[in-house]
Amino acid sequence: MIREICRDSFFLQQKCEPASSEDISVDLLDTLKANSDRCIGMAANMIGIRKRIIVVNMGIFDMVMFNPVITEKDSPFETEEGCLSLDGQRKTTRYENIEVEFYDMSWKKQRRNFSGLAAQIIQHECDHNDGILI
Repeated sequence: MIREICRDSFFLQQKCEPASSEDISVDLLDTLKANSDRCIGMAANMIGIRKRIIVVNMGIFDMVMFNPVITEKDSPFETEEGCLSLDGQRKTTRYENIEVEFYDMSWKKQRRNFSGLAAQIIQHECDHNDGILI
């Protein structure tokens, strides 16, 4: 189901609650696909659900992560990013390489390394989970 994008800064600046295995049914995928011309990642709070869930377009597939936590990061760089929930572009610091712990769609704990654009998207969406707007 395609959901409306939340643009309420007060709501978006609240920290998200941990997701549970019952939240596997939260569907960000349809909304991400509907906005694929201008969006390559999404957090659940962007569709009005205050849970720690993100989805990231990895090129050939979309990866859903529950309760993602960045455990390592290196090689900081300055960039500008946009967001469906906000107007315009904003400067931010990101890291070229990150390690992330998360639960997958089968509720199995994963630990994976990401770099480049995938790492940048994950950092942006994890910021959403923490109530941080760029």
